[in-house]
Order: sequence, then structure tokens, then C-alpha cells
Amino acid sequence: MSVQLFHRRTGNGQPIVILHGLFGSSDNLGSIGKELAKDHEVILVDQRDHGRSPHTDRITYPLMAEDVFELLAKEGLRDAVLVGHSMGGKTAMRFAQLYPGLLKQLVVIDIGPREYTTRNHDHIIAALKDIDLSQKHTRQEVEEHLARFVPEPGVVQFLMKSLYWATPERLAWRFNVPVISRDLKDILAAIGPETVRTPTLFIRGGQSDYITRADIPALKEQFPNCRIETVDYAGHWVHAQAPDEVMDLIRSVA
Repeated sequence: MSVQLFHRRTGNGQPIVILHGLFGSSDNLGSIGKELAKDHEVILVDQRDHGRSPHTDRITYPLMAEDVFELLAKEGLRDAVLVGHSMGGKTAMRFAQLYPGLLKQLVVIDIGPREYTTRNHDHIIAALKDIDLSQKHTRQEVEEHLARFVPEPGVVQFLMKSLYWATPERLAWRFNVPVISRDLKDILAAIGPETVRTPTLFIRGGQSDYITRADIPALKEQFPNCRIETVDYAGHWVHAQAPDEVMDLIRSVA
């Protein structure tokens, strides 16, 4: 069952719908959205169980794609450019499989359609499950706890962006830790074998292993109308490390 997604709509022109990745929110791509809104209509979306969208009891790509379909229908958006990073990219690819012909263009940032292992996420899940927020009274306490499990300072800061004061006395996560933890294998699963004929731009980080050179032949077979661009010096967070390059690439197809 679909849910009504929190979203922000700004600008005028060709609509560009932007989907964030796992543990993120629409805020993560806000800077890119703000720039693109100078000459496009931009819809920044919080996916289910993230940001300000509702918490649910299930996360799968068909459900997340249905959420986006209902949003586009409600907002009267046609021939949109659908942009997704990481998990958002998989949602976008699944959308194109389930609702062919509805998009002008697909832009997928540093993720492929294949299955991924949990190795990049197990320590994050362990950290989040280990924290009892009812016993934490400052953001610094939470940050210090995360740092004991997560050695990457950038990842800790990324997670902290989703910590908020649910009440004046109680901290909470905007993402749904129990459901994400339970459904992680579904989030990392392959999207399905269907061919996607929607024109697709893949933007990969040259320092990332999410789309390797070995993946490219299968990508071109499943997405016969695709173009693959590499930002050599960027890792998985291509849009954060190379915002100008990513914006130029999106504009080239929007």
C-alpha cells in the first residue's frame, strides 16, 4: 500500500524529481535541487521510512516505486526526469520497470540494478540498534556512541543529520531503524530482470565500487538506451563531492 510522501516543490520548467539514498532525506540533495530549480521545476522527495515521510511496516522497491507513482499522479507531473542516488536510484530504476513510458529520462547516481552485500551497512545497523535514545540527552552523546561503531566521520555526520528532537526532552531518528534493519536485504536486493528502455544516465564515482567496470556490460544490456558517465575523483557520494559535474550532467538530459 502506498503512502503520501513528504516533498518540496520549487522552480518552474521541466520537472525533475529527486530521490535520496538509504538513511538519508531530501535535505541531502537540497543544494543541487536549489541550483537546478533556477531553470527547472524540482521536487525533492523523502522516501518512506525516511525524513518527514511516514514510517511504515515494510520497505521494498515495488512499494517505494508505487509511492513515487502516486506522488507524480497527485501532483500532475508528466514526462519528469527521475533522479535517484543509491537506494533512490534503485527506486527510480524499479519505477521505470513498473511504469514504462511515464518518464522523460532516468538519472541513476552510483548504483546498479544488481544485488549488493550488507558489508557496508552491518556496522551502521549495529550502531543504531545499540543506541537507546531514551537514555541520551544530548546530540553529542549520540554522536560519540555512533563513533564507537562507525569509523568513518563522514558517515557519522550523515547519520546525525536525521537525528531530531521529537519533543523538548526526547531525541529520535527520522528514519525507521527497526524496519530498515529487518528489510535491509530487500533494500540491497536486485531490482528485477526487466529491460528498461527509458533513456537512462548512470553517473558513477570513479573511486566507488557500486558500479564497477565489470558491471557495465550487464548495465548496457538491461538499459539499452543508457549513457554512463564517470566522475573519476568521486566516491559513492558523487553529488556531494562533485556537485557541479553532477548538475551539469543532469542538465544535459533534462
